[in-house]
Amino acid sequence: MNAVDLVIQGGIDINGNSLEVAITNGIITQIGPKLDVEAKEVISLEENTYISAGWIDSHVHCYEAMNLYYDFPDEIGVLAGVTTVVDAGSSGEANIKDFYERTRKAKTNVYALMNISKNGIVTQDELADLRNINNDINELRIRELEDFIVGIKARMSKTVVGDNDTIPLKMAKELQHRFEDLPLMVHIGSRPPSLEDIFEICEAGDIITHCYNGKENGIVSPEGKIKSFVWDAYHKGLLFDIGHGTDSFNFKVAHQAFDEGVLCNTISSDIYYRNRINGPVYDLATTMEKGLEMGLSLEQVIEMVTVHPARMYHLENKGELLPGKDADLSLFKIIEAKKTLKDSNGNESEINQTIVPVMAVVGGKPWKVV
Repeated sequence: MNAVDLVIQGGIDINGNSLEVAITNGIITQIGPKLDVEAKEVISLEENTYISAGWIDSHVHCYEAMNLYYDFPDEIGVLAGVTTVVDAGSSGEANIKDFYERTRKAKTNVYALMNISKNGIVTQDELADLRNINNDINELRIRELEDFIVGIKARMSKTVVGDNDTIPLKMAKELQHRFEDLPLMVHIGSRPPSLEDIFEICEAGDIITHCYNGKENGIVSPEGKIKSFVWDAYHKGLLFDIGHGTDSFNFKVAHQAFDEGVLCNTISSDIYYRNRINGPVYDLATTMEKGLEMGLSLEQVIEMVTVHPARMYHLENKGELLPGKDADLSLFKIIEAKKTLKDSNGNESEINQTIVPVMAVVGGKPWKVV
């Protein structure tokens, strides 16, 4: 019998059952409670260390050449227990090639949603001038980098679109419809455009990010209930993404949504350098803790950073612990300890369990969390 490249032994799955994983050539070859295989390398885990499919942060900003929203893929990736990140519109057709070349040096898997505005988020109002949107060139770039660009991004708030209201969103939909199955992520914020108008244009499978923001143009009415048109959109099949960020997650909204049954599909951080260093984001694990705080189970939280984003962005070889899938794993502990979490509006909540990542494995290569 040929030796496998790596065996990770002594771990547990999300339900606390014994779990070991064998890896060869960057692919998961075997999983089970106790593996009897020869291995070139063995990693023996400390007691009560969870093994899950590799965490996917489905909304980040990691194009380090930018000035507004930027970071470095490995700082928010493998060094934080995250195996895959999806940059959400930092770059557009004019600079996404440069972004792509830079990401080839990263240990973390990096994908991108291309901004429909040609330069991405160079200024806060990238969609205020419609001359910045050229869908013929956008289509060309997406087809050129089809293994890197996994979708498109349109930011729909007053500070971004200026006087254009929903016109950029309609242009994004026109671009999307040139492809068979291209995901579209839509940022929601201040009006105009109104959230109701945005939801009317969006279709099943479109991703609404910042879904639990505390803004007036959000999903909760002044009376504290989920707005009726939000229910219509939810049942229509729009996908809700947390996209925490500096200004886009509110505990009260999240609790109201959970209590009424409007659950997010994905948990993402919307992390970039400043909110990583200064908070309130810090890392994906902290955002996952906020999922636990709002009432989600650990199993739900892990699904929202693994299988759900993998399916949403058609990353067919990621998101599941199965033989034949990419050997991307996140290893972590649940520690009994008090911790104070803060949302984007300064509200605080105390939790008694923390999620502590200890290692990321990408393509079969282990990286310790620092």
